[in-house]
Amino acid sequence: MNFSEKKIRAVLILEILGRPPEFLTETLEKIMKDMEGEKGVSVLNKKINPPVLMKNQKDFYTSFAEVEVETESLTNLTILIFKYMPAHVELISPQNINLKNSDFEEILNEITRRLHGYEEVARILQNEKNILENKLKEISEKSIQKESSEKVETSSKKSEIKNKK
Repeated sequence: MNFSEKKIRAVLILEILGRPPEFLTETLEKIMKDMEGEKGVSVLNKKINPPVLMKNQKDFYTSFAEVEVETESLTNLTILIFKYMPAHVELISPQNINLKNSDFEEILNEITRRLHGYEEVARILQNEKNILENKLKEISEKSIQKESSEKVETSSKKSEIKNKK
């Protein structure tokens, strides 16, 4: 069967961690509500598992949700995956997917577009990090110079007082 003639069903596992535990449940509910509003996506089933305290943590919880979706195209599923970053994806149907070059090209272009966006954000963050490190280094050097200058000044005053005696 041609890809464009059949919808795709998949189960997405969304994992989240943080605190307080109520926040995890609220966040997963919001994510699933947002998914329901995505173009070309129908949420068929959803289940949120209760938050669980993480091992070796005092107040850090983890939770996950299982969301069964039906998408109009593989491109819609790809966008959903990049937007919501599930921990796991299980394709339920169809068993076989036959793609035309143009369908596969659309998916690859969407992936490329998103990756370029992520790369731009990473580059901006790296530049901001470098600026902050340089400012911190500059402030630290000024502080060291000031302390050094104050020590010399204090030492000079002590010498003057000693010489006057």
